Amino acid sequence: MSRTARIERETSESKVVVEVNLDGTGRVDVSTGVGFYDHMLTAFGRHSLVDLTVHSEGDVHIDAHHTVEDTAIVLGQCLREALGDKKGIRRFGDATLPLDEALVRCVVDVSGRPYSVHTGEPEGQQYVLLGGSGVPYLGSLTQHVFDSIAHHAHLTLHVNVLAGREPHHIVETQFKAFARAFRDAIAYDPRETGVPSTKGAL
Repeated sequence: MSRTARIERETSESKVVVEVNLDGTGRVDVSTGVGFYDHMLTAFGRHSLVDLTVHSEGDVHIDAHHTVEDTAIVLGQCLREALGDKKGIRRFGDATLPLDEALVRCVVDVSGRPYSVHTGEPEGQQYVLLGGSGVPYLGSLTQHVFDSIAHHAHLTLHVNVLAGREPHHIVETQFKAFARAFRDAIAYDPRETGVPSTKGAL
């Protein structure tokens, strides 16, 4: 069965199109108008091995908030649809990843019960503006992204920042840890299917 999905969502604040293939190779085509967010979604696709296409247009002349959050909502909806009945998957995934001084643990349960816990970011991270020229990404958006994905994908998601000083590293490590935990959780369990799983392999 093909584990793919494509969803379009348009509001007065944004227009978002997301396509996913859970059994991909990490090919990405991402454009949201928020450069740093593009970088994070690209990291998610490559490390989860999910083929990911994201095209978003939003009211970035105001700020990045609506575009970032609405994109996360549609991504979560796409992941949920692509997962289908979830039969035969491992269900649980756990990853602890470093990026220089930053260290993040993420645990995923593809449970059907939406729940998100996000802890450990250093004080002040929520006020940091990330990105070069163009529309900045506010540090507080990271929790919005994970809350939105968990709610709309029906995941139980715990993201815990264990260490970190550099704001860019702190956010990037969270996205990569989520990607690796999700990749493990959606892999087929050979005990259920009788087919060896390669999804979690490096």
